[in-house]
Amino acid sequence: MTVSVRRAVPGDVSHILDMIVALAVYEQEPDAVKATEDSLGQTLFGPNPQVFVHIAEQDGKAIGLALWFLTYSTWTGRPSLYLEDLFVADSARGDGVGRMLLAALAREAKALGCARMDWAVLDWNEKARGFYMRIGAHHSTGWEPWRIEGEALERLAANG
Repeated sequence: MTVSVRRAVPGDVSHILDMIVALAVYEQEPDAVKATEDSLGQTLFGPNPQVFVHIAEQDGKAIGLALWFLTYSTWTGRPSLYLEDLFVADSARGDGVGRMLLAALAREAKALGCARMDWAVLDWNEKARGFYMRIGAHHSTGWEPWRIEGEALERLAANG
């Protein structure tokens, strides 16, 4: 199996969306994806992109992705790379594709002067958690994820 990893280009948008949908199905949220090829194209390749994708390919076919963006750590005084989504097609799982994608992001993080890489894992995804531990990652404790969305976000924006 010959797999290569590269930065995504505009022609990859349909494959990126397909993998996002496949990830949502895997994460038991098949109807959660609202992204479209157009919205992804604008976000990833518009005039000021803030979100980036690395694609894993085997024989020219997209088999994995790592979607990421930069955040900032005030404590380190340096940027951090945040991995939003990591996906590997069923047919390629266990073949080192996830490790290749994360290694590419680690090189990207180093090139950008990042102090660390961060991501979230669903609490039921034991396979992913085991994989992350094997590569040397650790579960952060003490911080809980919080979110505001939908009507609550609208109210806060409107009423302060």
